Amino acid sequence: MESQHTARRPTLDRRRLLMLAGSAPLAGCAAVPDVDDYLAMGHEAALRRSLLGSAAARVGRSSPAPPPDEAEVSAALQRQYEVQLALSESPMKFGNQATVLPTAADAFAAIFKAMHAARDHINLEYFVLADVRCNNESLGDVLRERLGAGVAVNVIYDSYGSKETPREFFDSLRTAGARVVEFNPLDPLAARTGWSPNDRDHRKIMVVDGSIGFTGGVNLDRAYENPPSAGLPANGDTDNAFWRDTAVRLEGPAVAELQKLFFLSWQNQKGPPTAPAHYFPPLPRRGVQTVRIIGSVPGEQRPLYFISLITAIRSARWRIWASSGYFLPPHQEREALSAAAAAGVDVRLVTPSHSDVQSAVYAARAAYGDLLESGARIWEVQNAVLHSKLVTVDGIWSVIGSSNLDRRSVVFNNEVDAIILGRDTAGQVETILRRDIAASREVTQAAWSHRSINERMHEVAARVWQYWM
Repeated sequence: MESQHTARRPTLDRRRLLMLAGSAPLAGCAAVPDVDDYLAMGHEAALRRSLLGSAAARVGRSSPAPPPDEAEVSAALQRQYEVQLALSESPMKFGNQATVLPTAADAFAAIFKAMHAARDHINLEYFVLADVRCNNESLGDVLRERLGAGVAVNVIYDSYGSKETPREFFDSLRTAGARVVEFNPLDPLAARTGWSPNDRDHRKIMVVDGSIGFTGGVNLDRAYENPPSAGLPANGDTDNAFWRDTAVRLEGPAVAELQKLFFLSWQNQKGPPTAPAHYFPPLPRRGVQTVRIIGSVPGEQRPLYFISLITAIRSARWRIWASSGYFLPPHQEREALSAAAAAGVDVRLVTPSHSDVQSAVYAARAAYGDLLESGARIWEVQNAVLHSKLVTVDGIWSVIGSSNLDRRSVVFNNEVDAIILGRDTAGQVETILRRDIAASREVTQAAWSHRSINERMHEVAARVWQYWM
């Protein structure tokens, strides 16, 4: 499921159109890689040992584990560190400050503040990139003002996600001196690389002066300007609903990894030369959080975020809390969550009750059964459109990024996820999830088992398209 939310079109079934266009050529190759095949490789022996140790600690457990003591928490942090270290393709960076931005309003305020302070460059890579406003200023006005002050501006926007943004907006940035790249144009004649309509740049990245980075689930989309009081309109119009989302602001060595991902996208899309700037300044330690930035790319048979998530879930001892704007977990994710819950791990899942793609909600509900039966608890957010992508494990391992718990994030999308080891960030994420649970309605196994015939018919119809969601 791709969070292809582009506000302003509540009824247009845009994903289905894209699915049909891309289904024939992609049907044979869009498979979710098998994590166990990856772990069977010889150089992953240390990772397998760590996971086996975690599994052994859960064997025979059918009730919740008692709260851990300080020594157990420290051991769990070390275990997660070893698990992540074994995934050597993506470096771990120490000494970072990670500030969780609990709402889109918080994210916009921090993003605009950082842009105003830019002195060298601003790099933006977003699935939905519109001329958003914050405190009576527009994104375009701020970028053009910074360009006028000699700041380099480079922009990557996804052609599909941003297709409702007027072309004049991007033209005005180019006229002011920005370098702008359209990722995978919908028009195959405009494509600069191999054209594949299902492959999208779902990332959300901003880097300012090479030293401040932002990522998470928040797009630069005007739907986020709707206040919490907007709730969810009775007619289901997501254009005018309140959108629940989260981002993270990073300082420290990990910011260079976001910058590298940006330039890799730029290179792969054959973008024009960027303006001269000091893109990779020295980055001293800013905090105590250990961060791994993972950039997933369509077609990879070793998607590191998917593997990192599965291994973190399998190694959990006490709790796994998560939210996903589009909740259609591939079999291995669902199996890992169910196994953890059955072993007494506190598994809490926050999902949407309403979406800009409502068929995704119905398809998700169809798969609740196994999770509920295993002991997992599920809450559906009320009076808002949930779009955040958060996972935290054992109060020490957290991820804030663009990947949903769905197969589209594994096999089709360019994604970016910040995996953060440390109690401070995990505590911030758990606080957000507690707040979301308080604004949600729990789905009990009894209620799910007795859902209406109409609900079940919607689920059947949605599952026809589930492969492409």
